[in-house]
Amino acid sequence: MSPSPADVRAQWTEHNPGLDTSPMELIGLLKHATGLLNRAVEPLYAGAALTAPEVDMLIPLRHATEPVIARRLAERLGLSRAGVSKALGKLEKRGLIARTPNPADRRAALVTITPAGAKAVDELFPRQLAAEVQLLAGLGEDRGRVLNALERLVEVMERQVGSD
Repeated sequence: MSPSPADVRAQWTEHNPGLDTSPMELIGLLKHATGLLNRAVEPLYAGAALTAPEVDMLIPLRHATEPVIARRLAERLGLSRAGVSKALGKLEKRGLIARTPNPADRRAALVTITPAGAKAVDELFPRQLAAEVQLLAGLGEDRGRVLNALERLVEVMERQVGSD
């Protein structure tokens, strides 16, 4: 049996008395929740044309009324610009997005989803949402409080990380 987060924190505190281990509780729960979410949606993507992270990248493009630059996509998704650029390159090679030169800034391409990309998202995302509905159904009346707490957490973290 694995040690509890409190046990791990106590071990670190014992070996490093001056170390602030307070983030371990919250970050440990966030990582565990993320792992559970990934396990819940993973079966939907077995043999699918896209991975869950690729769908996450395409969703903001799906109903965008105008092209998006990669930097804005990275900011919205909370990912590095380099990671987004690499993922977009793979999606472009597969014909799921198109990148065109930005007349206002030659350093930033304009990104749009292609009809093939939209079709792939339209097939997979509703299934993912259904799995997420089922996963979160047990929250009941606590859903609003959890949502407010997570919004506050993101707000605090965004102030600390800033935009790159």
